[in-house]
Amino acid sequence: MHAYRSHTCAALTAANVGETVRLSGWVHRVRDHGGLLFIDLRDHYGITQVMADPDSPVFAELEKVRSEWCIKIEGNVLARDESLINKAIPTGEIEVFIRDIEVLGQSEELPLMVFGDQEYPEETRLKYRYLDLRREAMQTNMKLRSDVVTSMRKRMWEKDFREYQTPIITASSPEGARDFLVPSRQHPGKFYALPQAPQQFKQLMMVAGFDKYFQIAPCFRDEDPRADRSPTDFYQLDLEMSFVEQQDVFDTIQPVLQGVFEEFGGGRKVDDVWPQISYKDAALWYGSDKPDLRNPIKMQVVSDHFRGSGFAIFASLLENEGTEIRAIPAPKGGSRKFCDRMNKFAQGEGLPGMGYIFWRKQSPDSIAQERGITVKEVNALVKSGEITLGNEAAGPLAKNIGPERTEAIRQQLGLDVGDAAFFLGGKPKVFEPVAGRARAVIGDELGLTDKDRFAFAWIVDFPIYEADEETGKIDFEHNPFSMPQGGMDALMGDPLKVLGYQYDLACNGYELVSGAIRNHRPEIMFKAFEIAGYGKDEVEKRFGGMVNAFQYGAPPHGGCAAGVDRIVMLLADEANIREVVMFPMNQRAEDLMMNAPSDPTSDQLMELGLRVIPQDQ
Repeated sequence: MHAYRSHTCAALTAANVGETVRLSGWVHRVRDHGGLLFIDLRDHYGITQVMADPDSPVFAELEKVRSEWCIKIEGNVLARDESLINKAIPTGEIEVFIRDIEVLGQSEELPLMVFGDQEYPEETRLKYRYLDLRREAMQTNMKLRSDVVTSMRKRMWEKDFREYQTPIITASSPEGARDFLVPSRQHPGKFYALPQAPQQFKQLMMVAGFDKYFQIAPCFRDEDPRADRSPTDFYQLDLEMSFVEQQDVFDTIQPVLQGVFEEFGGGRKVDDVWPQISYKDAALWYGSDKPDLRNPIKMQVVSDHFRGSGFAIFASLLENEGTEIRAIPAPKGGSRKFCDRMNKFAQGEGLPGMGYIFWRKQSPDSIAQERGITVKEVNALVKSGEITLGNEAAGPLAKNIGPERTEAIRQQLGLDVGDAAFFLGGKPKVFEPVAGRARAVIGDELGLTDKDRFAFAWIVDFPIYEADEETGKIDFEHNPFSMPQGGMDALMGDPLKVLGYQYDLACNGYELVSGAIRNHRPEIMFKAFEIAGYGKDEVEKRFGGMVNAFQYGAPPHGGCAAGVDRIVMLLADEANIREVVMFPMNQRAEDLMMNAPSDPTSDQLMELGLRVIPQDQ
């Protein structure tokens, strides 16, 4: 018999009754039933109930055992009484009577309990991550992550991709975030960088003639943390292909990701039609370039209904260049109570409020006032069929712009009695983020968002340039290495109209994939940078390796990268990415368990030729 176990803690069934077995694991829970001791013994695979009575030769030793001690037991497999069978676990038909025990590792008093669903501060969980990871939910998440990565690899190999590794120590990358710099001992005063992505290397592989590349790639970016983003490092399914157009990349990655979501989505619906939405339309309809299409609400421009209207705030706003009014339809939101809640939301976003109109069944009172007759007379006319109660718009905004304009808005938005609409105005880039969040809140609160679904959309036609509002200076708005649509000809016109072959994949409000068809023509690349104020010398200095390679017969190529951590977060139905990362940093980019970052020693600094300048407190 093996020194530590003959079976795992999930392996024993009724077929093993009568056998002598050996198990090793952690004490999940101890129960004393008046002279009978029961222990739920746990390992990575599951739980087995083991027990002893005073006749057991190790009963006295077993009484000393506490939660999370690591032990080895040897004993006989017994069948449970039918009334005591636990159908919730694979080993629920049996228990093991202990005849021998060895303590492999005692546990001090626990800073957090593994058994149960107690909540602990994140700082405690991260400091004692090895204990936190023993919990069932965390074990499940980490196994899911491993299975997802394995599935991704298998699916990529099936598509004739090969996995190649790229350097971890390299030069600074043009990805747009801050680099993690690594001082060079052999070259004092110079620094390497940890790669923000394998971007340049995978493009160089295409130049080298490797037609299809992929990698589960570690990436390093010194970023501010968010719930869906690590402040230090992350992993992505990185791929690149030669002799492809944008649609080829879409057709390659969709079955891979769709298959992963179908395999691990827990039965939730996975959309098989992934619409392509322009960046401009995504901002207009959803207020975001990563829209959640589970929410059916689409915003619309309604500026014409407010020009010259009695609502002075919007009417005067529209006199300024570049402003507009957008409506957020809210089907089933037609109550003053809900409108007041959304006003409160807007105030929480730093706005004075949000204009709204809601539609309700016309009341006899309003008709009586309109016609100068009594309510009793109105009721009589309704009863006789001479008057039909229609719908009416309510709310302060409706009173200001009048019934004709409110009816035109209702018809444009396709709304009816019991519905509402909310309005925001100004320069779109300023109010779009708030409008997008408002759309999400409305969809959630009114039960419009289908929570049991994964909805995907490709966001395409990203603008390459933007103009600084104050100076008018042209700079890159998005990836400078994307091929402009129209090539060199497109760069000869208005830079603000130049679109790139760049794309993102959104799912349920998160960006999962980003990629592009690359600008592989040196003359087009130099012109693209020239428009943004970067001379040829600067481009060659910063990106010389790639630019030089493109002068030796670079093929057209493109690719993308899918965020592994974020995909697993969605599949695990978690709201925080740290729940699916084995050893994450905290919100301040600190590893509380390993005490990183830490102070270097004087010898280390001297060897690197560095000196730390104290920061003012």
